[in-house]
Amino acid sequence: PSASSSFCLRSAAQGGSCSAAAGYGRLAGGFGSRSLYSLGGCKRISVAGSCGAAGFGAGTGISCGFVGGLGGAYGFGGGFGGPGLPAVPAGGIQEVSVNQSLLKPLRLELDPKIQSVCKEEKEQIQSLNNKFASFIDKVRFLEQQNKVLETKWALLQEQGSKRVRNNIEPLFETYINNLRRQLSSLLTDKDSLGGELSKVQSLAEDFKSKYEEEIQKHTAVENVFVTLKKEVDAAYLDKTELQARLESLGEEIEFLRALHEA
Repeated sequence: PSASSSFCLRSAAQGGSCSAAAGYGRLAGGFGSRSLYSLGGCKRISVAGSCGAAGFGAGTGISCGFVGGLGGAYGFGGGFGGPGLPAVPAGGIQEVSVNQSLLKPLRLELDPKIQSVCKEEKEQIQSLNNKFASFIDKVRFLEQQNKVLETKWALLQEQGSKRVRNNIEPLFETYINNLRRQLSSLLTDKDSLGGELSKVQSLAEDFKSKYEEEIQKHTAVENVFVTLKKEVDAAYLDKTELQARLESLGEEIEFLRALHEA
């Protein structure tokens, strides 16, 4: 025989249970409360006792489970048991005492904010599931349409490949021949323009040589002009000097003449 008491705190993601039992040689009672925003809850109280040839047992226990939408859950439980008594004790059947504090129900309320958050999360998940389902349907529809188009394309290729080749080849041949004619015409123009270019280049060389000769002549003439200008300047200076001497000599002659006559 044994006696025990326990305290437990547990969380559950789905569902819950509450139970109570009593048996020979030990006693147990239970009370359970569960609250879940989407699954509902249950409440049950049971007390049982039994007696037999070996003794009598009675017990009580309280357990409570609580689940919130944010992933937290709480529970409280307690129980105790007493040793079994002999079938016919010496002092008779003794009175069983029960702790009344363990029989008081626990008031665990759910926060309204948690309820609103849980409701929003549930609506978002449902909306996402609906969108995902519609997306999957669209993908399947597009895959079917793609297969249909691939089949049509294969049939069209099989039916029209030969006709298209027969119709396109003359067009390409005509186009190629036209390009060849244009190329030959351009080559002829290139040759004629090359001859004209050589003539123009030779004329340009001639004009260049003549221009250089004219520049040399112009330089020589400028040099001659400078030399002549220097000579003219020197002659002008000589003329001025001679005129000055002539005037001075004339004055001297007049002075001597006047002196002689006197």
